[in-house]
Amino acid sequence: MDVKENKRIAMHISNVSIVVNVILSALKMLAGVIAHSSAMVSDAVHSLSDVLSTFVVMIGIHISSKESDASHQYGHERFECVASIILATMLGITGAGIGYSGIKTIMGGSAEIKTPGMLALIAAIVSIIVKEAMFWYTKAGADKINSGALMADAWHHRSDAMSSVGSLIGIGAARLGYPIFDPIASIVICLFIFKAAYDIYKDAINKMVDSSVDEETLEKLREVIEEQDGVMGIDAIRTRIFGSKYYVDVEISADGSQSLREAHEIAERIHDKIEEQFADAKHVMVHVNPYGDHELKNA
Repeated sequence: MDVKENKRIAMHISNVSIVVNVILSALKMLAGVIAHSSAMVSDAVHSLSDVLSTFVVMIGIHISSKESDASHQYGHERFECVASIILATMLGITGAGIGYSGIKTIMGGSAEIKTPGMLALIAAIVSIIVKEAMFWYTKAGADKINSGALMADAWHHRSDAMSSVGSLIGIGAARLGYPIFDPIASIVICLFIFKAAYDIYKDAINKMVDSSVDEETLEKLREVIEEQDGVMGIDAIRTRIFGSKYYVDVEISADGSQSLREAHEIAERIHDKIEEQFADAKHVMVHVNPYGDHELKNA
C-alpha cells in the first residue's frame, strides 16, 4: 500500500472520529448539566479533547506522509511520533483538569454534591458503546497502515470508553444513595487518562530513539536472508525503528572468489526480497564480506 493510500485511509478515519466526538461530547455535556452529574461533564470534556487530539493526528500524518526532500533526506515519518507526544501531553493535561474538578467537588462537602439524574446514566451507557466501537474502528485502520499516531488516537477512544465505565459506576452508585461516588468517578477517569497518556508517550519515545524491531520480526529477517542463493552466513544484522517504518542493515558472508558483479547480485536479491516481504522496511543496506574474513577481524 502506497503512502497516498495510507494517508487517505488515515484522514477518512480521522474525519469520522471528529464527527462522532463532536456529537457525543455535546450530548454528554447536555446530559451532565441537565442531570447534575460532574462525572458526565468530566466525561464530556474528555470526549471534546478527542476532537483536538484527532486534529493533531491529522497534521502529524499529513507531514509524515510527505516525500523525502533536501532538508529531510530520510523522509518525515518521525513527525508521527511528534504528533503522538503532543497528543499524550494533551491527554495528561485533560486528565489533570478532570481529577482536580473531582477533588474540588469532594472537598466542597455535601452541599457541592448532587444526586445525578437517569439521563446521565443513559448517556454513560451510550458513550461506552460508541467509544468502544470507535476504538476498534480506528485500531483496525492503524494496524492496516501501521500508523503510531492513529493507534494513539485509537487508545484515546478506549480511554474515553473506560472513563465512561467509571462514570456509569459513579452515577449508578450516586443514584443508589451514595452521591460522593459521582465526583470519585471523575478522579478514577483521571487515572485512566493518565495511563493512556503514559502508554502513548512511551511508544512515541521508543520510536524516536532508534529502538530495534521485535525478536519475531528479526528472526523472520534472518530466515529470509539465509534462504537467498550465495549467502554463506550472516555476520551482523541491525534494525532501527524510524517512525512507523524501520531500517535494516545487514552484513553477510559470501564466496570471496566471486566477482564484484556476482557479490552485488547476491546483495540485490537480499535487498529486494526483504522489501518485498516486509512492507514496513523503509530502507535496506546489504554489505558483503568474503567468507571467513569477518571471523578473522573479530578473532
